[in-house]
Amino acid sequence: MKVLIAGGGIGGLATALSLHQKGINCEIFERSNEIHELGVGINTLPHAIKELADLGLLDALDRVGIRTYELIYQNRHGQEIWRDLRGLHAGFEFPQFSIHRGKLQGVLYQAVAERISEDAVHVGHELAGFEQTDKAVVASFINRLNGQTVERRADLLIAADGIHSTVRSRFYPDEGPPAWNGIMLWRGATEWPPFLTGDTMVIAGGMDAKLVLYPISRATKDPDKVLMNWAVAAKLGDGSRPPPRREDWNREGRLEDLLPFVEDRFSLNVLDPMALIGATQEFYEFPMCDRDPVPQWSFGRVTLLGDAAHPMYPVGSNGASQAILDARCLARLLATEDSVTAALKAYEAERLPMTAEIVKTNRAGGPERVIDLVDSRAPEGFDNLHDVATHRELEAIVKGYSKMAGFSTEVVNRG
Repeated sequence: MKVLIAGGGIGGLATALSLHQKGINCEIFERSNEIHELGVGINTLPHAIKELADLGLLDALDRVGIRTYELIYQNRHGQEIWRDLRGLHAGFEFPQFSIHRGKLQGVLYQAVAERISEDAVHVGHELAGFEQTDKAVVASFINRLNGQTVERRADLLIAADGIHSTVRSRFYPDEGPPAWNGIMLWRGATEWPPFLTGDTMVIAGGMDAKLVLYPISRATKDPDKVLMNWAVAAKLGDGSRPPPRREDWNREGRLEDLLPFVEDRFSLNVLDPMALIGATQEFYEFPMCDRDPVPQWSFGRVTLLGDAAHPMYPVGSNGASQAILDARCLARLLATEDSVTAALKAYEAERLPMTAEIVKTNRAGGPERVIDLVDSRAPEGFDNLHDVATHRELEAIVKGYSKMAGFSTEVVNRG
C-alpha cells in the first residue's frame, strides 16, 4: 500500500509515523518551505499521549515539555472556581503534556526522519489537485521553489492540510471561509518564575475576556525560570462580520490591541499578567475560527484528517489531541480492513461523530463554561462559591466535557 499525506503538521506527521508502524509506505507533502518549530504552547491530553507513547515518543516529549500537574479555573479576581488534577496525578496511565506546539511538531518530524526518511517529507510542495479511480488516486503538487509539478500515484490521499484545506474545498466548494465567533486570541511565551507547583495551569477571567497561563518548558537560560505560555481571549464582536485578519498562528500581535483587555481587568495571586505580557518580545494573534461539522470525510480513496476534517476552537486542549487520535485510528483500520475504501469509511464512522460533538461543545465554551457560569452570577466575585454555583453544577460541566471528548480516566485507561 502507498499513501500520500498532504500536510506536514502534527496530524500529518503523526499519521506518517502510525502508518510506518503498521508497515505502510507513505510520503508527506508540506506547503511550507521548511518544517519550522513555530507557534506557542498547547496541551496534549492523556488519550493522545497514550498513542504517542505507543509510538515510542514519551522520552522525547519529556525532554521538551512539562507534565501538567493540575488545572485551576478562577474568576478575574483570582478566586478559585474549580481545581482538577491532570494526567498521572488524576489517575490516568499517561500524562498530560504542556508543550510548545513547534517542539511537539519537531519531535514528530525527527521521528519521521529517523524511522522513515528525510526524503519522505517534501517541503515547499503545495497540493494542486487530484483525480481518482476505483484502483488509485493521482495527486499533483506544485514545487513552490521552481514551479514544477510533481505527480504521485498511490492507494489513497490523506488531507491533513488544515483549516484552509484544498481537499475539503474540493468536496465542499460552497462552504466558504471559516466561521469567526468574534473572539480574538493572543498568545505568547517568555521566561518567567514558576508559580504554585511549577507545573500548574490556570484559566481565569469572565465572559468578556479570559487569561490562560501554564509553563511549557524548563529548558531556559535562567535555571530559576520556566518558559511561561500565556493566552488572552477577548470578545471583539458577535461574529456577524468576517475576522479582521486571516487565521494564521504566525501573525504577530500588537500591544495596543491586546492591553485594553488585560489592564485593570485581572487580579491574580499567581503572577502579574501585565508584567508577563510586557516582558514578551513577540506574540501572536489568531481570530478564533472553526467550521461547521460536515456529514462526510471520506470520498473513495481520499479522506480528511485533523483540522481539515474538524477545525475547532482551541478550548479544552483538544485540537492537536484529536488530530493524533485521527492518525492512530486511520492507520489501525488501514492495516486491518479488507480494502482502502472500507478502512476510510470505518475511520469516518468512528471519528466523525465524536469530533463533531467536540466542535459544537467548544462553541459553547467547553469546560471553561464554569468560569462563564460563575461570572454571570457573580461578576464582582463572591464570598462563598457555593452560594453562586453548586459543586454538582460545576462538576457536570467539567466532567461531562471530559467524558464527551473521550479523555475521562475510565475511557482512556480502558483503551
